[in-house]
Amino acid sequence: MSKVTLQPPRGTRDFFPEELRLRDWIFGHFRAVARQFGFEEIDAPVVEHEELFTRKAGEEIVDQLYHFELHGRRLALRPEITPSVARMVAARRGALKFPLRWFSLPQCWRYERMTRGRKREHYQWNMDIWGEPSVTAEAELIAAIFACFDRMGLAVDATRVRVNSRALLEETLCDSVLRGRPEAFTPLCVVIDKIDKIGADAVKDLLVEPQGAVRLDSAGADFVVDWLSLRDFDDAAKHAPNDSTAAAEVTRLFELLDAYGLSDRVIFDASIVRGLAYYTGIVFEGFDAGRSLRAICGGGRYNRLLETLGGPATPAVGFGFGDVVISELLADQGVLPDCGRELSAVVFPFGEAERAAAVRVARALRARDESVELVLGHPKLKRVLADADKSGARRLYLIGPDELARGEVLVRDLTSGEQTSEPIPD
Repeated sequence: MSKVTLQPPRGTRDFFPEELRLRDWIFGHFRAVARQFGFEEIDAPVVEHEELFTRKAGEEIVDQLYHFELHGRRLALRPEITPSVARMVAARRGALKFPLRWFSLPQCWRYERMTRGRKREHYQWNMDIWGEPSVTAEAELIAAIFACFDRMGLAVDATRVRVNSRALLEETLCDSVLRGRPEAFTPLCVVIDKIDKIGADAVKDLLVEPQGAVRLDSAGADFVVDWLSLRDFDDAAKHAPNDSTAAAEVTRLFELLDAYGLSDRVIFDASIVRGLAYYTGIVFEGFDAGRSLRAICGGGRYNRLLETLGGPATPAVGFGFGDVVISELLADQGVLPDCGRELSAVVFPFGEAERAAAVRVARALRARDESVELVLGHPKLKRVLADADKSGARRLYLIGPDELARGEVLVRDLTSGEQTSEPIPD
C-alpha cells in the first residue's frame, strides 16, 4: 500500500494558524473597505455548472477549469465568481433594486502555470456594481482599491492602477485594421492580453496566423502592437473616430479620479486589455510601482455578460483582488504584519483538585467574551509560563492548593509582571 502524500496538491495551500491569521487580517481589510463604500457581501457555490464558464469558448480560462462529470452533470470548480454573480442577478432580476453594490471573498481554482504570486488555488476580493452605466462606478471601484492599499500600510508611491478602454481599442481597430470584421475583435483581445507573457513578436505571430481567428496582415499586426505601447491617452485617442464615445468616457474617468485625489496614482496604459471576453469598456489593473510582480488586481466593465445568460442588457463593472500577490508585495515593502495569536488569558489549575475552580474562572472570563485557554493535563508551571508568553496572552490565572483554600485565583499581568488576587466565581 503506497504512502499518502503529506503535501497538498501542487498550487494549493494549507493554512496553519499563523497563515490563517494573516489571511484573516487581509480579509478584514477587504471587508472594512467594502463596508466603507457601502457594499453588501454575497457568496455563491464553489461548484457550478460547467457551461457557466465555457460559454466564453476559446479563452484561456476554459482550458484551466477543474471540471468533472457526476451523475450525468458537467460541473466545475469556479475559476472566478463574476459569472456566478451574473447568474444570481439574472435569477432575481425583477426583484432587485439597482444599482447593486455587492462584494465577495471567493475561493477560486485555475489549473495554470505557476509563477511568483500565481497559484492554482487562491482567494480574491470581488467588488461589483450592477445597473450603473456611467464611469462614476469605475471611479468608485478604483478609489476602493487605493483605500485598501492605504489601509494595509503601503506607501502612496508603492502602487499604481493602469487604465485602458476596450471600447476605445475596438473603435480604433474596427475603424482601421478590422474594418468589416468586428467578430475578430474578441479573439484579438485574448491574444494581445498575452503580450507581457510571450512578448510583442510572439503576439504578432499569433495575430497574422493564417488559421487563427484574427488573421491580420503584417502591417495590421504592427499597428496593433504599436498602439498597445502607448502610455499617453491623447496619443491613443488620436487614432479613434472623431466622435469616440470611449475617449469621452476615459476623459471623464480621469476627471473623477482627480476629485478623489487619485489622478497622480492612475496611469493610462494601452497594453491593459484583460483576457476575458466579457469586458466591454474601461479596464484596469493594479500593480506595484516597480512592476516586479504580476497584477495585484484587475477588472473592468462587462455590460453584456447578463445577456449571455439569457437576461436583459444590464450595465456592470467590477474587479478581482487576489490574496497571493498582495501578500508578496506587503512582504517586499516590509509592511507585512506579524499576526500573533490573540489570547486574553490562560487559566492554570495546579492539579485536579483545583480543576473545577479553574473551570469556573474560565467560564466567567468567556462569558465576558474573552479568549481563554484552560490548561489541560498537568504540565509544569515553567512550561505554562513559557507557553502563555509565547501565545501572546495578556494575563495568567493560577489556582493552587493555597489559592483554592482561600477561595481566590492569583492573576498575573504578563506585560507588567504585577500580581493581584480575585475571588473564584461561585
